[in-house]
Amino acid sequence: MPAFSCAFPGCRRDLLVIVLVVFVGIGLPIEASAPAYQSHGTEGSHLTNITNTKKAFPVLAVNYEHVRKPFEIALWILLALLMKLGFHLIPRLSAVVPESCLLIVVGLLVGGLIKVIGEEPPVLDSQLFFLCLLPPIILDAGYFLPIRPFTENVGTILVFAVIGTLWNAFFMGGLLYALCQIESVGLSGVDLLACLLFGSIVSAVDPVAVLAVFEEIHINELVHILVFGESLLNDAVTVVLYNLFEEFSKVGTVTVLDVFLGVVCFFVVSLGGVLVGAIYGFLAAFTSRFTSHTRVIEPLFVFLYSYMAYLSSEMFHLSGIMALIACGVVMRPYVEANISHKSYTTIKYFLKMWSSVSETLIFIFLGVSTVAGPHAWNWTFVITTVILCLVSRVLGVIGLTFIINKFRIVKLTKKDQFIVAYGGLRGAIAFSLGYLLSNSHQMRNLFLTAIITVIFFTVFVQGMTIRPLVELLAVKKKKESKPSINEEIHTEFLDHLLTGVEGVCGHYGHYHWKEKLNRFNKTYVKRWLIAGENFKEPELIAFYRKMELKQAIMMVESVLPPISPRAIPRVSKKREEEIRRILRANLQNNKQKVSYNKGIWLKLNV
Repeated sequence: MPAFSCAFPGCRRDLLVIVLVVFVGIGLPIEASAPAYQSHGTEGSHLTNITNTKKAFPVLAVNYEHVRKPFEIALWILLALLMKLGFHLIPRLSAVVPESCLLIVVGLLVGGLIKVIGEEPPVLDSQLFFLCLLPPIILDAGYFLPIRPFTENVGTILVFAVIGTLWNAFFMGGLLYALCQIESVGLSGVDLLACLLFGSIVSAVDPVAVLAVFEEIHINELVHILVFGESLLNDAVTVVLYNLFEEFSKVGTVTVLDVFLGVVCFFVVSLGGVLVGAIYGFLAAFTSRFTSHTRVIEPLFVFLYSYMAYLSSEMFHLSGIMALIACGVVMRPYVEANISHKSYTTIKYFLKMWSSVSETLIFIFLGVSTVAGPHAWNWTFVITTVILCLVSRVLGVIGLTFIINKFRIVKLTKKDQFIVAYGGLRGAIAFSLGYLLSNSHQMRNLFLTAIITVIFFTVFVQGMTIRPLVELLAVKKKKESKPSINEEIHTEFLDHLLTGVEGVCGHYGHYHWKEKLNRFNKTYVKRWLIAGENFKEPELIAFYRKMELKQAIMMVESVLPPISPRAIPRVSKKREEEIRRILRANLQNNKQKVSYNKGIWLKLNV
């Protein structure tokens, strides 16, 4: 077109040269293109140098090594989620086979495929397990731990967790040592400390395996909290026994002082972990007081303080699991009073998602690690280990329950005892502790093979048969419906009534000390950890408001039709003041009646 015609001769040819230089030289380093721009030869030689010394612009390039690690991590997580999704899309399969069993089978198939193509299958590294995969599962369990059933049964849980684990470790270790002394077994070189070390590894109930199986069978709350609470609290015993026997096996001799220091170490590890977790829990609660203007970062404080509690405990060789549980239990009531409802929903679903992914990866990696090896097989040792796991668990539960039932108001029935004994599953914690053994340990490969066999037996055989056994024995199951506001308020009322009864009788029991703790919490702790004037609200009104909000959130999440205004009545300011005045008057009258009755009771006794 005339408007774009060039006024100088040779303009089109110069323009073509400039375009070629720009498009060809753009994909090369500056050092390679600089001589071409600085050459003073003719235009023909200039074009020749460009075409001879410079490559074309790379339209497509592949550099897998640059993204290999994050790509493989994302691929593993995607595989885990697809397996989880496929499992729940087949109802017949999920009704018979536990999810953990299917994931282990998937891991076995993936590990076999990797080995067939000539690669080395990845192993469930202990660092990866303890620092990355385990904390989300324990935090989810600790943060949403049902406090009431846990505190009401904490004595029974501690007996099973401490004495039961010690019994399992020494019973198995002693009998396995006796087995190794038989010449026909071929393990005469194994000493007592090595057998006790192995017994401490396989004696503890695994929280990951218990969660995976018990959440699917919906067992009643008492049995669930007993087995799951034991699996959480026996971590301190397992850690101390493992470190003690590993250290004793290196030294070779054990003195009375060593045993005494081992007992002290147990209290330091357990109570130290609880203390560290409580400190970080209070810090998280105090920090949440000041997040009203930056709601978006509220969930991060919960996750980061919890993880810092776990890492701090591990740094000092304390119980990281106890620290996470303590942190979650301590922070939750104060944090939820400060954060927004959106932040609460984010914390809830992110923890559930995070723990579910970690649990899935753990079971898949267990299968892959089984294929990776190395293994050393001894039929007598492995089969005896499996049998002793069952026998020691049954004898321990029956013996301890016989003693515990003498002090319990609600006795553990034979059916409850059977489920508690049968639900003692082993899992990835035992495998990781076995994998932590040094390569120079003469029994390492045999111990790992026996541990994997025990895990497979408990997860596959016990995990697959526990649901039919629960149905066959007609064991009481968990109620699917949540308690209503009316039930919760009446439960609180009964607690206060029983506290008054204990006060009248002069017996300072569970309810008395619970009331003292609640009063101290309301008077001093809430004042510093809860923002605004929420801590001054009367307890009954605050509780009613909390339950009302909880029920509303549940209805919204379950996509129910809107409820009528009569279901959740609104309380006006005037009506609220009237309720407060009535409650204060009734409380004063009750106090006068209690003091009057107590005086009469004392006179009668005199």
